[in-house]
Amino acid sequence: MRSSRRIFATALAVVLATGLAGCKEKRDPGFQGWVEADMIYVSPDEAGRVSKLEVREGDVVKVGDPLYSVDDDLQLADLNQTKATLANAQQVFDRADSLRKTGSGTQAALDSAVSDLRVAQARVVTSQTRLARRKGFAPVAGTIQQIYFREGEMVAAQRPVLSIMPPGNMKLRFFVPETELPKLSVGDEVRVACDNCAADLTAKIYFIATSAEYTPPVIYSLDERNKLVYLVQARPSRPDALRVGQPIDVYLNPKTPVADKR
Repeated sequence: MRSSRRIFATALAVVLATGLAGCKEKRDPGFQGWVEADMIYVSPDEAGRVSKLEVREGDVVKVGDPLYSVDDDLQLADLNQTKATLANAQQVFDRADSLRKTGSGTQAALDSAVSDLRVAQARVVTSQTRLARRKGFAPVAGTIQQIYFREGEMVAAQRPVLSIMPPGNMKLRFFVPETELPKLSVGDEVRVACDNCAADLTAKIYFIATSAEYTPPVIYSLDERNKLVYLVQARPSRPDALRVGQPIDVYLNPKTPVADKR
């Protein structure tokens, strides 16, 4: 009987010691944040009607891939006009040059013809550029994030027809209190967690704000209100595993147990 009591007492002591150790173990509450991206917006130089869309939202494009076309009637008419002006300027130059060689013309007339010819040539190049820019091509590789104007719709000058998200432009934004700043440095790797995400997501810090601000309203924790915090931004190691606008939790020490947020 004494032996059984001794064994029971020993087991109870082990359980209590384990429980106390678990209670003392520091758990990482993490920092709340979200996913953002620096979009690339593609727009026409001049107003017009979208005549053709070559892509859909979610399509992956490479540099130089066609994206859209805007009606080019006015630009084509302008090019024809400048070409006609160039033809006339060429005739005037040829005549002035011929007269100058025979001694019947003056150097001043030839100089004027040369000047007019160069201006006409430059205007043709400008018209050709305006016409070529009625077609939009991908300036970067990435995914078509959003299309703002569809076929048949009028788009104003320098208003984006669509946006592209390059994978390298995705970033994580989160805020940390002043007491945690000494633990952070540019280049540090942090652990990232989100609902139903992979367990091995990480990111590398590339920006730490030098000035404080109030806790942003997107963070709803009552404990974080009315505190000055610092913005931190990081690049995810696997941007394809995240989505823009997705809420995340960031943990500075990957080995620290995660606190239960329920």
